[in-house]
Amino acid sequence: MGSSLALVAALLIFSVVHRTRSAPSPTSIGSDLQFLFQNDLDWPSATQHNGTIFLSTPSTNAQSLAACNALSEGLLSTSGQHFKNDIKALMRYLVFDSQASPVQRFWVASSSTNGNGEGESGAGDAENADGGCQAIAVGGAVESVRCDSRLPAFCSQSAPYRRNTATDQSERFRVQVQSEKSTFVGTRDALSFRFVGIPYAAPFARFSYSTPYNASSPTTFNAVSYGSPCLQPTGGSEDCLFLNIQTPFLPANVAQATRAKMLKPVLFWIHGGGFIDGEGSDGVFDGGNLASRSDIVVVSINYRVGTLGFLALNDGVTNGNFGIADQITALQWVRTHIAAFGGDPTRITIAGQSAGAGSVRALLGSPPAFGLFGGAIAQSNLGGFGYATTYTEYLSIETQYNSFAKDVVSGVGCGNATDVLGCLRRVNATALIMAPNAPRYIVIDGKYIRNSHLAVNGRGPTAPAHIIFGWTRDDGSDFVGSFPNTRSTLVGQLTGAGMSADVASKVLARPDLFPLPTGHNATMNLYNLTSRVGTDGQFLCIDQATLISSARHRSFPSVYAYQFDRTYAGFEPIPGTCNPPTTAAFRNGDPNLPYFRCHSGELYYTFGTLGQDSRPFRDSADLLLSQVTVDAWSAFVRTFDPNPSTAYLIARGYMPTLKELSRAGKWERVRSGSLSTSGNPVRVLDAKTRNVAWREREQCDLLGYPITMFE
Repeated sequence: MGSSLALVAALLIFSVVHRTRSAPSPTSIGSDLQFLFQNDLDWPSATQHNGTIFLSTPSTNAQSLAACNALSEGLLSTSGQHFKNDIKALMRYLVFDSQASPVQRFWVASSSTNGNGEGESGAGDAENADGGCQAIAVGGAVESVRCDSRLPAFCSQSAPYRRNTATDQSERFRVQVQSEKSTFVGTRDALSFRFVGIPYAAPFARFSYSTPYNASSPTTFNAVSYGSPCLQPTGGSEDCLFLNIQTPFLPANVAQATRAKMLKPVLFWIHGGGFIDGEGSDGVFDGGNLASRSDIVVVSINYRVGTLGFLALNDGVTNGNFGIADQITALQWVRTHIAAFGGDPTRITIAGQSAGAGSVRALLGSPPAFGLFGGAIAQSNLGGFGYATTYTEYLSIETQYNSFAKDVVSGVGCGNATDVLGCLRRVNATALIMAPNAPRYIVIDGKYIRNSHLAVNGRGPTAPAHIIFGWTRDDGSDFVGSFPNTRSTLVGQLTGAGMSADVASKVLARPDLFPLPTGHNATMNLYNLTSRVGTDGQFLCIDQATLISSARHRSFPSVYAYQFDRTYAGFEPIPGTCNPPTTAAFRNGDPNLPYFRCHSGELYYTFGTLGQDSRPFRDSADLLLSQVTVDAWSAFVRTFDPNPSTAYLIARGYMPTLKELSRAGKWERVRSGSLSTSGNPVRVLDAKTRNVAWREREQCDLLGYPITMFE
């Protein structure tokens, strides 16, 4: 029998490793802890910048130094290559965010100390030669101040940068928070405070619905190691319902922080993977960059996939959608506990890509999820013909059982069992996951999913949430099979990918709408054609129709559309299609040369994780697009509008983004009148961001997915 959270890992994760001293907390320090790092997302130069932990409670110099020492740090040194520019930007943002006044001063390391609280006096107090201690003003001037003055303080921050899956285990950087009866011991790195591998669901039986975990007695969680991914073809465990949190803020008093509106907005990330694989700890979407650059809290989750997450039986009890229910359980846990981690439970944006976007779409129409989030970002939601169909049009339980689950039940030896569910709960879990044609489909279960698709025609139900939907330019390039051989075989190629023969024939009969390129590579010419058909028929048309109908019927408070015209790598079953050719001048690929903007290729930009290791910047536009995209996505998380304000960008010192957005203009909402050809409601994210009209309208009509299809 399966259970969540490793039966809370057989209670092993409840025990924190014995230490000579307990990890500090905002309460024990006596101040909110604000993690500040001037993150320009330029990772080749990241180590040249110094972060700081801001202690907001005014204290004497000696008290502040003691508080920093409790964090295994000292007061912040004023040396460093980028110190002056970084600290001025950080202080300017504190003023903008109403956390400091324009005339505020902050304790920094005194000249007799080295920034770690060590020096001749070891105290940084009035014994200094100048008769005072050092403080820095918002303008950047370092001044001598009486040591018994009471000021907020900047502590040093010496935790190093670590990759997502290599969390620093040093006890030096541990920190803890408490929520209700639970204590969570996490850590920090160069970007944020991190709490990972937190179990969010109470123990449950296999093929039953999860519920939020809440400790009934005082319990301590060691949240410094990632939990297992959910069982999938490459491994994992049934004990997998864990979530991860990266946060820039830990409040000393949650109630006070709530009243003062100091809690940070939350991005709740749902991974993709076709509902058969994936995990929340994938390094591509590590939340540290968003937390530090954007001052938001990022949560990523695991949820059950494959047979274990989506099998439905015809027994009236086992109704499927366990993975979708897990996502709602995680949202419920977040609503209860996220304030202790600095997050605002009333400002949660759900987001996901591919199957994660399909999850977002499902949650937008799932009444049990209503009220748990206020914004939603769906990156490359699928829909249309073939493989993409079930991400938008949901199966009945009967269809799912007869087409998929029935064979699985029989294949694992439970077909003739008196108690089929009991038999399935005893079967080896890997056999269920690896069964041929195993179910991985959202179904109409009557509770979580009540309609055959998201009803955006004004007849609902729909969540009261602001939305962004979008796609990459060649999202469907790898979803229509291998390279086509000749034009004469294209009908077979497209019908093999799930398109009807009638529509495939119409496509080939309209070279005005689907022209065959005339380049020197005949195979690539054909692939360009199938890529366009696949992108239109499995991504673009469905999402455009969803957005237009949503705006027309005011199904959601606001609606935004985008297309990524620059990507990096991505889902590439056909090698060599998703990266541009290398040249002598562009050893990592020249993005100005032709290449396919593939599925998943936008993730490095939306999470700001480009520029590291095997994904170096190809040119300066890669860095700029990372900055622009992160700032747009986080603006939506903060305000449900993807246009960051000029005042915010100036306060943060994000001048490249400000310059680019001033040139590109505002990202316009999709309006109720956007059915017309006027206006430019689609934001194209590229080396030069721009706004364009709806895409491929006649092509969508021909494919059978007109922009009015959801009316």
